Amino acid sequence: MTQHDTSARSPGGTIAADQVFQVEKHGIDPIPDEERHGSAKDLFWLWFGSNLTFTYVINGALAVAFGLSFWQATAVVVLGGLAFFAISAAGLSGVRTGTATLVISRAPFGVRGNWPAGMLNWVVSIGYTIVNTVVGTLALEAFFADLGWRSADAGRALALLVTLALTFAVALWGHATVQFAERWIAYVLAVGFGALLVFLLPGAETGATAAAPGASGWSLAFVVMLAGPVSYVPMPADYTRYLPRTTSLRSLTWYGALGGFVSSVALGVAGVAAATQTDMSDAVAGTEALLPGWFQPLFLALVLGGSVTNSIITLYSSSLNLQVLGVPWSRSRAIVISAAVTAIGSLYALFLTDFTTSLLSFLSLLIIVFAPWAGVFLTDMLMRRCRYDAPALHAGPEGAYWHRFGYHPAGMTALLAGMAFAALTCDSELWTGPLVAPLGGADLTLLGSVVSGLVYRLLARRTVAPHTPDS
Repeated sequence: MTQHDTSARSPGGTIAADQVFQVEKHGIDPIPDEERHGSAKDLFWLWFGSNLTFTYVINGALAVAFGLSFWQATAVVVLGGLAFFAISAAGLSGVRTGTATLVISRAPFGVRGNWPAGMLNWVVSIGYTIVNTVVGTLALEAFFADLGWRSADAGRALALLVTLALTFAVALWGHATVQFAERWIAYVLAVGFGALLVFLLPGAETGATAAAPGASGWSLAFVVMLAGPVSYVPMPADYTRYLPRTTSLRSLTWYGALGGFVSSVALGVAGVAAATQTDMSDAVAGTEALLPGWFQPLFLALVLGGSVTNSIITLYSSSLNLQVLGVPWSRSRAIVISAAVTAIGSLYALFLTDFTTSLLSFLSLLIIVFAPWAGVFLTDMLMRRCRYDAPALHAGPEGAYWHRFGYHPAGMTALLAGMAFAALTCDSELWTGPLVAPLGGADLTLLGSVVSGLVYRLLARRTVAPHTPDS
């Protein structure tokens, strides 16, 4: 299939239901083998495009604000980017089952035990979509101002409408259009953000900081860098479920991981470089001040484009998420709920009160849940070698993954253990765990995933195994 071919073809050569600029027919139902199409190379552009977002510039700048030098912060950015190898590898579960990640997670948690995390994931997806929409709207409003139009409310309203329309249209069409849009938008954004690096890197202050960063600075920087990749754990199968079953783990992992790694690291380093030169408390304004005047409008367009590419995949996954939660609608109808909530939240943030900071603080606190959740899910995936009883994932009480009364005791116990550890060691604006001070200010929230994974491995080692057709 050439990159200009707008139809998706199955291995047998027939035109599949998943086509560009046509509303996708499937939701969380298993994708039939005859409708599988594409290759692992598609994942590079999906993860590369969706992570060309200004958020990583902000994250890089925060590492410097926590006291790290240019090279120390760059090292943290690179190590954080390596997490995309785990995220990308988790997509193999979608290849094997043909369904979404939050359906597959019924295996370690049970159908009912999976529901609370599914609900929180929907909240997180919509929360980040709102944040990206607000950032994109403000960038487009500033772009209008640079063009000479300074009508505050009207300009902001138009900017919000354009940002929402770009995001919703692509996500509504579905999987094939999402992949197509991420690829072509990425071509443009890559050139623009490449130029941004050229402007920012030469002026970076690469010397050592006046004082060595403490444990608190290092740990907070790692939490910020890893929070982005960890937030994707409930999504990778959403974008691999159409791939042929013959897709190899190696190719799937490398293409997807390199996409996320390259874009997140490049923009993270840009943020680090900018933060060594200017005040980045307002990251967009701070970065813009370092750029030549002719490039500043283009920079604002880059911020808008990056916000849209990230919002597209979070909004799309949120529609599958609603189906997992039991909304009895098709994916294309369910996404209207997510889009409406995004629009209301964005309106509230832009016109009534600035709650973006509070929302970000709340979302960052949810790492207490999602780090342990990711630890259990990924450990279960490894123990099963991504071999699930696919029909049983959709079977309800009659299926093998109903466990006890809809809950898997091992998964729920491991999740609670990881959450307890994360809560005790979390250092955020809304909550500081009692172990943070004894640990010298270190935030070990992300290690909740390791705790939950180890507990799950211990409790489930005799009962969890790869599914075989005769089992």
